[in-house]
Amino acid sequence: MAVLIKLQRAGLRLFQSLERLLGHVFREFNNPFYSLGALAFYFFYIIVGSGIYLFIFYEPSIKGSFDTVDYLTHEQWYFGGIMRSLHRYASDALVLVMVLHILREFTLDRYRGARWFTWVTGFPALLLIFSSGLIGYWLVWDTLGQYIAVRSTEWLDWLPIFSEPSARNFLTNSSVSDLFFRLILIGHIAISIFLFVALLVHVKNISKAITSPPRNLAVGTFLCLLILSLALPAVSQERADLSQVPGIIHIDWFYMFAYPLMDHWSMGGVWALVAVITLLLLFLPWLPPQRHRPVAKVLLEKCSGCSLCVMDCPYEAIILQPRTDGHPSYVREAAVVADNCVGCGICTGACPFSRPPRGEELLTTGIDVPSRDIQHLYRASALALEALRSNTKVLVYGCDHGVALDSLAIEDVAVVSLPCTAALPASFIGYMLRHGADGIFLTGCRRGDCYHRLGNIWVEQRLSLDHQSRPHLPRWIPRQRIGYYWAGLDDERPLIRAIDRFQKGLHDFSAANNGQHEEDSLPDPVSIQGTRKQVSSEKH
Repeated sequence: MAVLIKLQRAGLRLFQSLERLLGHVFREFNNPFYSLGALAFYFFYIIVGSGIYLFIFYEPSIKGSFDTVDYLTHEQWYFGGIMRSLHRYASDALVLVMVLHILREFTLDRYRGARWFTWVTGFPALLLIFSSGLIGYWLVWDTLGQYIAVRSTEWLDWLPIFSEPSARNFLTNSSVSDLFFRLILIGHIAISIFLFVALLVHVKNISKAITSPPRNLAVGTFLCLLILSLALPAVSQERADLSQVPGIIHIDWFYMFAYPLMDHWSMGGVWALVAVITLLLLFLPWLPPQRHRPVAKVLLEKCSGCSLCVMDCPYEAIILQPRTDGHPSYVREAAVVADNCVGCGICTGACPFSRPPRGEELLTTGIDVPSRDIQHLYRASALALEALRSNTKVLVYGCDHGVALDSLAIEDVAVVSLPCTAALPASFIGYMLRHGADGIFLTGCRRGDCYHRLGNIWVEQRLSLDHQSRPHLPRWIPRQRIGYYWAGLDDERPLIRAIDRFQKGLHDFSAANNGQHEEDSLPDPVSIQGTRKQVSSEKH
């Protein structure tokens, strides 16, 4: 499987470069690569909306099918033509973002383990998208629709499932009836309904799944489609005529990339290629299977059933159920759905019982990940802090999926890596500041692109004074002693510069206060990336 690893690394470098390039044009949350899944839903909405308008005028008959579409294109170009073009270009864009979404999840290794369900359930949607798109071209009944109908039925005829070759239905014009167009219109609509259901199943195990892109990205995307529809309107080719062989045909490569192969390969060869690609992608989560993954464990003696871990879990891996231990005060308890858990530890960071020792009290938490438990976090933090000998000590917490923290060679800085930065309980920040750290710096995946979807959003809300509904940093802790910078895998140098600026800010802050106690009313944490923006608690 070394080949897969090499492909992942090469693809990841390519995506990181493209994302950084687009990051200069779009703001972080408007980067299209961070909203590919949401854009797929968005294009589906546009397809449905424009399709409903086209359906109002469409006449499902051998003559009316071409005439009504041609009327909308030329006579009603100012609205019907635009709707047809939006329908066409949104359909192409849906395939584009869908393919990019698959490739990106593969390069990020976000398809194995507990994520297999989301990966596998994406393929029915994939099949339905191509089926609906190809049938849509049939409905126009121009020479392209004729070509697709004949070639598709010849391809299906290779399978021994028909008593007579279905391609014979397209030998003459008289062999195609108006009933045929009514049937494929019903099929086109039915497939779209099934597609919507398939998309909902696809995101079933994803908490707070985003089904709409950020507003600015949505508006910009729609304007691009509208401009494209006006500049290059979708038009029909010649009227279909089964008595003649179509001449030059302009195909839609997004949907018909395999059709030219049918002109040069045997139909069995095309089926073999499709079967190999489909099986490879379907079984990819187990090639090889993910090694043992940790699963969170609920510690009932400290679980109050508050539901904070349920709300913060990105993967629907925690539920609330009736109490099983007969606790006199609490009626509910958290329970882990092991098949959905990826061991990110975000639940530990969300638990209000997750706190360092106080006096004789031991470390406590209501939910923990055994392989990287709260004891491990405490020991790693204490050892990292103990290793610092300078006057200004900075402790950096980061995640395993961002910049490799071990590669950071910065004076007066110690690092601790977590499965996700959001696995750090807010109480640990105050504890480390009270026990020798002069500053706490948090880093992880780029904003809007957390490997575990919601991590950096939860971290910012836990640090903020505006979100008091979840475990948060106490108001008395000076926010000037806390910084964060969300960095991608290849953002090592910007991260080092951000930490250096944070260290200098600590020196200035200490000099200005001269060790005096700060007041309770303090500003929000310092984001080295700029002024903190209010962010949504949702992520695709």
